[in-house]
Amino acid sequence: MKLLIDQNLSYRLVSQLQDLFPGTEQVKRLGLTDQRDTGIWEYARQNEFVILTQDEDFLDLSLLRGAPPKVILLRTGNLPTARVLELLQAHQLMIYTLLTAESEVHCLQLA
Repeated sequence: MKLLIDQNLSYRLVSQLQDLFPGTEQVKRLGLTDQRDTGIWEYARQNEFVILTQDEDFLDLSLLRGAPPKVILLRTGNLPTARVLELLQAHQLMIYTLLTAESEVHCLQLA
């Protein structure tokens, strides 16, 4: 499972998440910052990413369009990058369990 990190989260997470989620990338690093949420959604769908974001618009897209892509919505407010990493590490098993292709869960919210 690879994550597409939204622009509202640090690009520094890309290298830090490679062991947990190989192939992870970030919107800015891919040159997608001028895309609307629907463009990012479509990129994630076509390239088999799970979107990692703090933007509730992706929750709305998930409810309207279903999956793929699946979404991890962080409902934590602004956190330092190290804390976001800790949160994802602590929930890695749940993320892999609930966001597998076979799972009916489209959006996982972490707080």
